[in-house]
Amino acid sequence: MGYKVVVVGATGNVGKEMLNILAEREFPVDEIAALASRKSLGTEVSFGDRTLKTQDLDTFDFTGWDIALFAIGSDATKVYAPKAASQGCVVIDNSSLYRYDPEIPLIVPEVNADDVVRYTNKMIIANPNCSTAQMVVALKPLHDRAKIKRVVVSTYQSVSGTGKEAMDELWNQTKGMYVPGQEVAPKVYPKQIAFNVIPHIDVFLDSGETKEEWKMVAETKKILDPSIKVTATCVRVPVFVGHSEAVNIEFEEFLDWEEATEILREAPGVLVVDKREAGGYITPVECVGEYATYISRIRQDSTIENGLNLWCVSDNLRKGAALNAVQIAEVLGQRCLKKG
Repeated sequence: MGYKVVVVGATGNVGKEMLNILAEREFPVDEIAALASRKSLGTEVSFGDRTLKTQDLDTFDFTGWDIALFAIGSDATKVYAPKAASQGCVVIDNSSLYRYDPEIPLIVPEVNADDVVRYTNKMIIANPNCSTAQMVVALKPLHDRAKIKRVVVSTYQSVSGTGKEAMDELWNQTKGMYVPGQEVAPKVYPKQIAFNVIPHIDVFLDSGETKEEWKMVAETKKILDPSIKVTATCVRVPVFVGHSEAVNIEFEEFLDWEEATEILREAPGVLVVDKREAGGYITPVECVGEYATYISRIRQDSTIENGLNLWCVSDNLRKGAALNAVQIAEVLGQRCLKKG
């Protein structure tokens, strides 16, 4: 006995990862459908040892299906998510469309799984931004111990967060650097991404921050605690997969780095690798394909009374998107939905 599950956007990077993770984690699936736009209709995708042909999202009837994992942009989600929800299928949405709706729960299961019961408000659950998801997994157990006042975070985000075209642009620009006359001009990004970093993710707001930076602030407050002050600088780096973050945390009371390390070692979804020696930390290439949020470089911040610094790395296509969505589905199944 299991659930009838739909993956919407099954031919994209995140949709493919959703199918992979559903199979890897042996999610109880009775029936599964892979949906895509008409231009991708009939494309084959893998689900474990099975091959699925994509069906047409535009004509699909969600009636009788239990859970729909959405991995399409906000514009398409705005059309199809309400349709699925109105037909009785719970939507777990990876776009930014519903994250800031007070009626819709924004869930990271290691942090606020209890909020999943609020799915009944609109039959929709929102998946957070990739950079927020990994950070709050690390912050939650520390916040429970010493209450966080303020977070200053700088992100180093991989190009896969922008999609396949961005990954292709990094690859082609990198190759073009070595072949005279084969240079590739930037199209996806406003400046060259190969051998460069770009302090600009999403659009600029009137405040001078980018929307990505604003998202990290708003989502951390909604998921973890509205009283936490957050400021972010989000940077795109020439890495294919894996987001990294340098996080500075100020607490209301003193928390020793050794105690913080032990707390994080016991925290769900976290793996501490921190040897304080050359190579004794995790980098993005080492987190690819993994479930964990990796924490390294845990140390006291001597410039403030109650401060810590840490380094946080995770596979953005997994914990930052597909894995978190599947974990939400697992919690939803365990706590709210009946099988079969």
